[in-house]
Amino acid sequence: MKIKSFLAKPYASIIYSKVRKAMATAVADQQAVLQQLVKYGGRTIFGKEHNLQQVKTYEDFKKAIPIRDYEAFVPYIDKIKSGEQNVLWKGKPIYFAKTSGTTSGTKYIPITKDSIPNHINGARDALLCYMASTGNTAFADGKMIFLSGSPELERVGGIPTGRLSGIVNHFIPRYLRGNQLPSYETNCIEDWETKLDKIVNETMNENMTLISGIPPWMQMYFDWLSTRNEGKKIKELFPGLQVIVHGGVNFEPYKAKLMDSLAGEVDMIETFPASEGFFAFQDTQNTEGLLLNTNAGIFYEFVPANEIGNEQPTRLSLGDVKVGENYALVISTNAGLWAYNIGDTVRFVSTDPYRLVVTGRTKHYISAFGEHVIGEEVEYAMLHASRDFNTHIIEFTIAPAIQVSEGLPYHEWFVEFETPPADMDAFAKAVNNYLAEKNIYYNDLMTGHILQTLKIRTMKKNAFIEYMKSIGRLGGQNKVPRLGNDRKIADALQSWIAAK
Repeated sequence: MKIKSFLAKPYASIIYSKVRKAMATAVADQQAVLQQLVKYGGRTIFGKEHNLQQVKTYEDFKKAIPIRDYEAFVPYIDKIKSGEQNVLWKGKPIYFAKTSGTTSGTKYIPITKDSIPNHINGARDALLCYMASTGNTAFADGKMIFLSGSPELERVGGIPTGRLSGIVNHFIPRYLRGNQLPSYETNCIEDWETKLDKIVNETMNENMTLISGIPPWMQMYFDWLSTRNEGKKIKELFPGLQVIVHGGVNFEPYKAKLMDSLAGEVDMIETFPASEGFFAFQDTQNTEGLLLNTNAGIFYEFVPANEIGNEQPTRLSLGDVKVGENYALVISTNAGLWAYNIGDTVRFVSTDPYRLVVTGRTKHYISAFGEHVIGEEVEYAMLHASRDFNTHIIEFTIAPAIQVSEGLPYHEWFVEFETPPADMDAFAKAVNNYLAEKNIYYNDLMTGHILQTLKIRTMKKNAFIEYMKSIGRLGGQNKVPRLGNDRKIADALQSWIAAK
């Protein structure tokens, strides 16, 4: 055993014990977090405008602070950019995390001295809990991919600004720097394909023991590695690979193909990070769901997903959530976000402790006919049909087809297959049946002859890579939306549909 893996054991045990103790105090910790946020937030421009100093209870908080999206924070972000202090949180942010918005273009999410530990410690705790619960620390001695956006930061209003992963890259502990790949110079490359080529060059002859990234990126990396090495599987190239850390999208639709590419046993650690905070992580290999990070400067609220657009939606604190319900996630943080709708939906699989799964995006759904189909449901349908037909999916997205030349409207699925099913019509019917099983409203539209069976458009090889490249969003943490309630993406994909 080498020194890093040896020293990791006692440290992992300490952190794991701390995490397990916090499971029992989650609701009380959340109440304490809210009180701390209100205490410091009351002294800010935002806090004074919303009378935060008068807030004593959660009920007071709900009355004082309405739920809002990023667009409602833009005037406050602009004040920060112009140099004002104590706007959303005490002082000024130490960073802006730059991310893409759906209606407001680029979003600038504040990161403060108080909030940066949440981003750093969340990823740390995920790895240390894995070490403590499995006893595996050996991977700490090998090479690890910590792929990030460019760590070179620009300045916006005098504040260092960049992708969250590029910011966090600066906080990788010194003792892991020697294990980190790719190189700093490679991580600074902006063009994704050039960067990926360099990553392959730097890693393919190394003892890789851990790889982290979102599943579509990992699959692309694996494909390039295999192509460069005469079709070899990843475990042939990296026999020491032990751990994959993933997050950002549901892993299940990508799992079959990734496992085929790996062709060997590797442990998986799932995380739930975002520019706004590190919310949850997989603390055990044996239980479903991600453990909610309840004592790290974030106060969580949960809104029934079908109410998130209402003027006065139901707002629940952690102690009132129920297993199996679909909630929109709303956060208040020590970075100065207040009752902020992050756009993700979650479902609790346990409340002792509080573990959840991410079910989709509040803005990524189809309800052109009142069905409100969400990401979790279409991924369930695709996963089960793929298993039935022994086929592998690379990527897919869905849109409503309302104006049709003949027959009833339908859902149009754009699918890139690794191995297409032998009978596409039967496969489409199976996907349709699984979706109807999962969503009662979709089932009613089918039985009521409002919709016809969904249609599948088979896409050319690398169709989604080419599409993402065409809109300048290839690589990094960018991902194709599963669902669109309009035809914007569907229309853009038409040129990549495979000929019949």
